[in-house]
Amino acid sequence: MSEILRGLTRDGSASILVINSTDIVNEAIRIHKTSPTATAALGRVLTVTSLMGTTLKDKGNSISVNFRGDGAGGHILAVSDYMGNVRGYIQNPSADLPLNSRGKLDVGGLVGRGTLNVIKDIGEKEPYVGITNITSGEIAEDIAVYYAESEQIPTVCALGVLVAPDGSCSAAGGVIIQLLPFAAEDTVLAIEKNASELSEISRLFAQGLSDRQIADKALAGIDYDVFDTITVSYRCTCSRKRVGRALLSLSPYELFNILAAEKVMKVNCQFCDREYSFDGADIEKLREEKKREDEEKDSEKKSGDN
Repeated sequence: MSEILRGLTRDGSASILVINSTDIVNEAIRIHKTSPTATAALGRVLTVTSLMGTTLKDKGNSISVNFRGDGAGGHILAVSDYMGNVRGYIQNPSADLPLNSRGKLDVGGLVGRGTLNVIKDIGEKEPYVGITNITSGEIAEDIAVYYAESEQIPTVCALGVLVAPDGSCSAAGGVIIQLLPFAAEDTVLAIEKNASELSEISRLFAQGLSDRQIADKALAGIDYDVFDTITVSYRCTCSRKRVGRALLSLSPYELFNILAAEKVMKVNCQFCDREYSFDGADIEKLREEKKREDEEKDSEKKSGDN
């Protein structure tokens, strides 16, 4: 399990979120069998999406962060609920690249260029969709650009994933600091000065620093309060019913052809790799259940209109 610290400067100038996401990243490695560079890329996206999820307001809200780059890793997607529980996948988990010119895992090269799509489902008729160009592919910089361009929120974002020689994650974590309206100039300058302390954030966690100690570094010289901590994890929300309903989106002709060829359809969840099997009788049962539910909804709507 991981924890997210949430705090606010006492002058009301900025908010801060800090997470040690090592357990989340190791669960992703277990599920997706990622290469070292893919681990770093997916781990950063999972980390920041978990943090972003905790900025949502209500139960049932969710946020999706999708890096649609042209690099070897393919698309990278993570989804978080409003409590920061997160799940995700990378299209090509075995993709790997040589170290970059700085001797680091080449996350930017693995992601490539393309677009960053952020979708917020906050219970309204249509979700909020923000799209920006991928600036570097290093994830943290791209998230800061997204907030600046799509939400007009000045943001400091630091993310890191330290991959051990055996392929596991020895440390991972992230920080998001966001300026609030009418932020005090002294606070802004102090945050900018402290940002360099977060450049190797995964190594800070590897040294054993807590979320609070990381926040102390990020807000050195600034009075702030921690208003809560939230326990979060890698959590998939798939179920047999949800997967079955997704199958019903196929045309009857497509379903017939698949079942005729394979007798049993096997579907794997892209987030947790759990396998679900459906035969013709299962599909017919799902179709009848959906028909009944649709009829009940129509009946309730007509009753409400009267």
